Amino acid sequence: QVQLVESGGELVQAGGSLRLSCAASGRTFSNYAMGWFRQGPGKEREFVAVIRWSGGGTFFADSVKGRFAISRDNAKNTVYLQMNSLKPEDTAVYYCAAARGLTILPSEYDYWGQGTQVTVSS
Repeated sequence: QVQLVESGGELVQAGGSLRLSCAASGRTFSNYAMGWFRQGPGKEREFVAVIRWSGGGTFFADSVKGRFAISRDNAKNTVYLQMNSLKPEDTAVYYCAAARGLTILPSEYDYWGQGTQVTVSS
């Protein structure tokens, strides 16, 4: 069992940066690939980024490639999403999730956090 708690979301101006954190509880955190998803107002939940359990492999949505970075610290049971050059269209609730494999499909994630709100003002 893995429990996930996101933090770091806030109101930021366009062009600014934020770092989201996702703290995991459970002894098997390092066995999971960790992903970030987001859901904007009136939109479907969409994939943002994922990192392999070892940290050696990452994958990003085209919409955030080159602006966002994902990392993890297995010793701290924490995964991070560094978001730079933020745009108003990045406004969403951001969720972290845990999956057995490196995947972008929400249906393949076993555990989800409650989400943290990111609002980017123009």
